[in-house]
Amino acid sequence: MAVTYGMSDLHKNLKIEIDKVPYRITEYQHVKPGKGAAFVRTKIKSLITGKVVEKTFHAGDKCQVPNMEYKTMQYLYDDGDFLQFMDTETYEQIGLTHEQVGDTEKWLIDGANARVVFHNGNAISVDVDDVIELEIVETPPNFKGDSQGGKKPATLNSGAVVQVPFHLVEGDKIRVHTIEGEYVEKVK
Repeated sequence: MAVTYGMSDLHKNLKIEIDKVPYRITEYQHVKPGKGAAFVRTKIKSLITGKVVEKTFHAGDKCQVPNMEYKTMQYLYDDGDFLQFMDTETYEQIGLTHEQVGDTEKWLIDGANARVVFHNGNAISVDVDDVIELEIVETPPNFKGDSQGGKKPATLNSGAVVQVPFHLVEGDKIRVHTIEGEYVEKVK
């Protein structure tokens, strides 16, 4: 018997399968109206096409646990059409489209390891750790009086732009929360 999730098991970033398509829950809201039964309103993103759809789950609704495998692979480069990854044990290369990789692409650095997600044996997307360390490569200079708790944009060596405190400068290494896309702390 297949393992399933019920309405109470759902939460943000959970991977589910509906009609043989794997999805990731991107938004989650538990609704308890004054009249009637509670339900869960979600936005789910297809891990195959990247399409986001809204789905409502009611008590008794079930969805499957997807048959997912994760393999750590090295990100090599972007050839324009595909992002190339290499299995460090067999040296086999696979290419994933920009749509398959999605927002994760902005956290990838050439030569770094990432988890390639396989569904029923086919590579479908890429995961990175929730918190990663990156280096600031470009940020505006600090001015006197900037230390009052504000923030400024900083471009990281992966190409992502995050808001950082004024005291950080180019060359500083920081930890970033990849799901929220936010600065966490400076690496000492």
